[in-house]
Amino acid sequence: METCISCGMPMKKVADFPSGDTSKDYCIYCARPDGSMQSFDEKKEGMIAFVMREQGFDKAAAIKIVEQKMRQLPAWKDCF
Repeated sequence: METCISCGMPMKKVADFPSGDTSKDYCIYCARPDGSMQSFDEKKEGMIAFVMREQGFDKAAAIKIVEQKMRQLPAWKDCF
């Protein structure tokens, strides 16, 4: 099992990879429609929206949660 370098999602099946391309080190949720990986800002905004929607946090709390998580991910290690 691989883990997405951009969001940390476990990638267990081929469908978890962009276009089923298991050579990618990021998941379908971190890919743009053309299959390239989203930028830092795109991913951060998406993760903030996800945390607010799925976990019920307000925006300020969601930002803190997302920034803490992103600091731990290989794709964003040089962005903070």
